[in-house]
Amino acid sequence: MEAPRFVFLSLLLLLTASTTSAQLTRGFYNNVCPNVEQVVRAAVTQKFQQTFVTAPATLRLFFHDCFVRGCDASVLIQSPNNKAEKDHPDDVSLAGDGFDTVIKAKAAVDKDPKCRGPFYNVDLGRRDGRISTLAGVQHNLPAPSFKLDQLNTMFNRHGLSQTDMIALSGAHTIGFSHCNRFSNRIYRFSGTTRIDPSLNLQYALQLRQMCPLKVDPRIAINMDPVSPRKFDNQYYINLQQGKGLFTSDQVLFTDSRSKATVNLFASNEKAFETAFIDAITKLGKVGVKTGNQGEIRIDCSKAN
Repeated sequence: MEAPRFVFLSLLLLLTASTTSAQLTRGFYNNVCPNVEQVVRAAVTQKFQQTFVTAPATLRLFFHDCFVRGCDASVLIQSPNNKAEKDHPDDVSLAGDGFDTVIKAKAAVDKDPKCRGPFYNVDLGRRDGRISTLAGVQHNLPAPSFKLDQLNTMFNRHGLSQTDMIALSGAHTIGFSHCNRFSNRIYRFSGTTRIDPSLNLQYALQLRQMCPLKVDPRIAINMDPVSPRKFDNQYYINLQQGKGLFTSDQVLFTDSRSKATVNLFASNEKAFETAFIDAITKLGKVGVKTGNQGEIRIDCSKAN
């Protein structure tokens, strides 16, 4: 699981704190907190060993933060009247383990004498946002029903290419979704057609068994039915077989404009890993606050 640990280290450095630089650079904390990566890595590794949900939960938390107001940890803010980003229906399902991973990593950094000071450090100079609203989530996160043009439009808005979008979608190789996010594909697709024809029929029937109509729609289903606990390229192989859980997943293979990239990632895991690292690096630069923008939050859950 070395690849996910690398990813989570990067995510935690992005989400836990900030500094005053006006740009992002590698090695930013070499002088003020030289062992920050080791401290965060240890905290995340311990959390990961306690529960695998650490992996998909932190990835999803990172994505939801960056696509709303940029990568400024606004998704962590709590609201006394339940009107912050995390209270939006699309964010309510964010797993608590993602938030807990950030909290534990930040606590580990704060305990290190070398990292104490007027500010604490995350990744490369980001500062924290002060604003977190329900309205900010609306129209900023891709829906499970999105088609390729809608996905590209939303990702392009943040400077991310179609290849970046397809690579980041590969994060669905781990984690889970709830039945109500895709039930229309297996019960009431369109008119008299009950099952989405782009969905593998056997897989659709298996999903029906796991998601009966009269059972709690919040039941969790693995996004990847083959290797849900392994960060690999199985997601793309699943798409080739009609086993993309969301419409927004399967369309990457059914649309001729994106199919070649899916085939590449399905046949070449290294190509996927390289593209994913490149894409998530770009994602980490979306709307960052630096210099005098934002603030350095003392408590992750509320503005100072």
